Amino acid sequence: MDDSPLKNHLSSCSERPIHYAPTFSISHRGAPLQFPEHSREGMLAAARQGAGIIECDVTFTQDNRLVCRHSQCDLHTTTNILTIPSLAAKCTKPFFPATHKMSAVAKCCTSDITLAEFKSLCAKMDSSNASAVTPEDYQHGGQLWRTELYNQCGTLVEHTEYIKLIDSLGLQFSPELKIPEAVPHFNRNFVQEALAQQVIDDYKNLNISPSRVWPQSFSEATILYWIQHEADFGRQAVYLDRRVNTPSGYAEAVASLPRLQQQGVRIMAPPIFALLNTSSDGEIVSSEYARAAKDAGLNLIAWSLERSGPIKLAAAAGDYYIQSIASVLRKDGDIYRILDALVIKAGVKGIFSDWPGTVTYYANCMGLW
Repeated sequence: MDDSPLKNHLSSCSERPIHYAPTFSISHRGAPLQFPEHSREGMLAAARQGAGIIECDVTFTQDNRLVCRHSQCDLHTTTNILTIPSLAAKCTKPFFPATHKMSAVAKCCTSDITLAEFKSLCAKMDSSNASAVTPEDYQHGGQLWRTELYNQCGTLVEHTEYIKLIDSLGLQFSPELKIPEAVPHFNRNFVQEALAQQVIDDYKNLNISPSRVWPQSFSEATILYWIQHEADFGRQAVYLDRRVNTPSGYAEAVASLPRLQQQGVRIMAPPIFALLNTSSDGEIVSSEYARAAKDAGLNLIAWSLERSGPIKLAAAAGDYYIQSIASVLRKDGDIYRILDALVIKAGVKGIFSDWPGTVTYYANCMGLW
């Protein structure tokens, strides 16, 4: 970091004991900067880094069991399924090698296999090799700033296993219900509602207090379903807002905030870029969205810190997460400028991170409990 009061203050905390940050430091998919996402090992790493809330993206298997995966159809890039012929044959799109005219392709979904088959897989760093001519070659190809050091065989996790693990650690839960991608012979909205209820039922059946659960979704209908049908859980439902990805969608999102608050939504969670802008003198300032959320009485959570990789490279490329402030970012230490601006300027109450230790350190140093 450049010399600044923020750097001085953060440096002054370097020898302090670090404690977990109950709701401010939120693990995004475990600790996927270095561990396979949504693996047991990644979740434990996030807990050791002080995350108070651990995320599990929730989707379903062929036998309708809930499991932790970022996407219903990412098994070909996040597990070793393609190297197991009996399971690879069940994939929606089995592996097809690269040719001189086209890249290698595959598509394997949790809904292609049973829970038992899912549990037999190994989690790996999310990656694929578009030039692969064998399933083994296809396993690699991730960003150079991530690592395959812990890729040996990460443990995949069922939703109820996740609940029991996080409960044993005394931490809090953030299940994100994914929108079904492949739902043959069913009405997708009906399936989404059934899954929304199934997610909550898992917590109720395991006697988990609603105060420890922060259910989330990109689907407004799902958020409103929880508010209307499971009010104790719905009051902490997190509306992940990706409407901001286009200028018209951003304007629509800002305009809708008072309505959403009136419908019972309490927490909005847009990507980082939607909450921050830059001023003419190069300062990071709050965005229109952040100010409108405050005016509407809504709390904010941001995502996802440290998903972008090295700051200098990410800023030069106009990375998705930091696109609105890329022009004023130069060093990896600027990650703390982003973090500080999210808290001080945008007023966020929590931050999802791929490496929760960074957020935990900031929270401890700033007394964010």
